[in-house]
Amino acid sequence: MIKKHQIYKKDKWNMMNVEVNGRHIILREISDQWGEDTHDFLSRPALMDWVNKRFSSQNFEGSEEERKEIIEKFKEI
Repeated sequence: MIKKHQIYKKDKWNMMNVEVNGRHIILREISDQWGEDTHDFLSRPALMDWVNKRFSSQNFEGSEEERKEIIEKFKEI
């Protein structure tokens, strides 16, 4: 059974969705700048490692509250 999670959706072109199929996790990041980027993870720790690098406080463009909210949504997966 595949579970789908929407991490954020700013508009039709900027969103991040996660599909969980057992241990296999597929993350789709859609951006108006880069198009669609797909990441495959075989475990939740691997996903969280990517999340911590992708949403580090130095690289994140937005408020600290937004960043923490996104990270919390990933932790709920």
